[in-house]
Amino acid sequence: MRVATLTTPDDFDGWRDAARALAGARVPPSEVVWQVGDQPTDLFGDEAVVETPAPFRVPRPFVDLARTVVLHADPERFALLYTLLTRVLAQPKLIDDRADPLVRRLDEMAKAVRRDIHKMRAFVRFREVTDDDGQERYVAWFEPEHHIVRENARFFVNRFTGMRWSILTPELSIHWDGEALTEGPGASKADAPDGDPIEEVWKTYYSSIFNPARLKVGAMLKEMPRKYWKNMPETALVGSLIAGAQAREVAMIEKARTAPGSNIAGAWEALREEAMGCTRCDLYKHATQVVFGEGPVDAKLMFVGEQPGDQEDQAGRPFVGPAGQVFDRAVAQAGIDRAEVYVTNAVKHFKFEQRGPRRIHAKPGTGEIEACRWWIGQERALVKPQVTVALGATAARSLLGRAVTIGRERSKPIPLPDGGEGWITVHPSYLLRLPDKVQAEEEFARFVEDLRMAAARVS
Repeated sequence: MRVATLTTPDDFDGWRDAARALAGARVPPSEVVWQVGDQPTDLFGDEAVVETPAPFRVPRPFVDLARTVVLHADPERFALLYTLLTRVLAQPKLIDDRADPLVRRLDEMAKAVRRDIHKMRAFVRFREVTDDDGQERYVAWFEPEHHIVRENARFFVNRFTGMRWSILTPELSIHWDGEALTEGPGASKADAPDGDPIEEVWKTYYSSIFNPARLKVGAMLKEMPRKYWKNMPETALVGSLIAGAQAREVAMIEKARTAPGSNIAGAWEALREEAMGCTRCDLYKHATQVVFGEGPVDAKLMFVGEQPGDQEDQAGRPFVGPAGQVFDRAVAQAGIDRAEVYVTNAVKHFKFEQRGPRRIHAKPGTGEIEACRWWIGQERALVKPQVTVALGATAARSLLGRAVTIGRERSKPIPLPDGGEGWITVHPSYLLRLPDKVQAEEEFARFVEDLRMAAARVS
C-alpha cells in the first residue's frame, strides 16, 4: 500500500506530482492511500511514493477539472481524481463523457467549488478596525464550504489593492498589507468585529434602493443562502422588506386612487413601465417583450388569459392572434364591448419551444404563474373590476392562488378577497383545438353564454 501525503487540503501541485509518479509506475487506485500532512498517518499505509514518473500526457480538460476538484471538501477527492486519471490514460476521450458516473460526479464537485468561490466574492463584508499601531484595517469573516481561500486570495488583492485587509475563516486567514499577501492560522467568528458606523449608511442605502417589484424570493435564497446572512449587514433588513413589499405597493396604489386629483392612468402607466423590466422568472430571457394588459383603467369587467402567444409576443398586445379572434367574436356575441373591458394575461412573457423556424406554445409552470401573480394583483388593485373572468386553468390559478378544475368551478360566481367577484371559463385556444366541428360550435356557444352571465353581474 502506497501513502501519498499532501501538505495542505488544496495542494494541487502535490497531488499532481504524486499522481504522476503513481500512474507512471502503474500503481492501481486501490493500492494508494491519500492524506493531508496534518492528518495522522494511515495505519494501513506502509510505503511512501518515491517513484520517478514515466512521462505521459493527459487531456487539458482533465488538468483543469483536477485543479478545481482538489479544492472540494470531500475527503475522497484525491482518490477519485487518481482513479479517473488511470482511466483517462487508457481512454483519453473519457473526460468528455458526461454520462460516465465518475466524470459526472467530479464535474458536480467542480461546479460546487466554483459556486463557493463566487459566494465568497459576493458575500464577504469588510468592517473597519484600528490596529494597535493606530492604522486603519478592514477585517471580514467568512465560512467557505470548500478549500477555496487561497484560490480566491488573488481576486481580493486585485480588487482591494489600496486597502489593508484580513479575511478570517475557520481553516486559515489571509492578510494583505498593501504590498504582500500572508497567511495565518484559522480563526473564529469572535475574532472578527461585529460592525462599524459605515454599516448604518449601507443599510440606509440598501433599504432605499430595495425594489419590491423586482423581488424574487426563491431566486434570492438560491443565490444568497441564509447561512451567509449573519455576516452581511444589509440582510438584517431583508425579512422586514420582503414581508412589507407587496403591502407597501398596494398601499401606494390605493393612495394614488383616493388622493385628490389622483391620476390612475398615470399610475397604470408607471406600473406598465415597471413591468417592462420584469425579471421575476426566466421567461424574459427568451421572449421578445412583456405583454401587459390593456383597456380602460376604470373597467368594471376584466378578462385574464393564460399568456401571450407568438403574435402577441411580437405585437406587444394581448389577444391579437387566433385565440384573440375567437375571443373577440365571443365577446361581441355576448353583447360586450371589448373597448370597455380590461384584458390581460396571467403570465406576461411568451413561453415556447423552438421547432425549426416556429415557436410552439408551452404551458407556463407553477413557478412562472406565481412570479407573475404580483403583476395581476397590481392591475386588479388599480382597475378594481367588479368581475374578473379567468380564461382557462392558468388564469384561474393566478386569480385564486390554487389549482382549479374548470368543469367543477365553471359558470358560477366566486367571491374574491378584495370584494370583487371571479368567474371561470375555458380559454379560447381550447375551442381552436377541438377537432369535431359540431362539438366546437356547441362549446363556443357555451363559452359565449359564460361571458354573457359574467357581464350580467356588472352593475
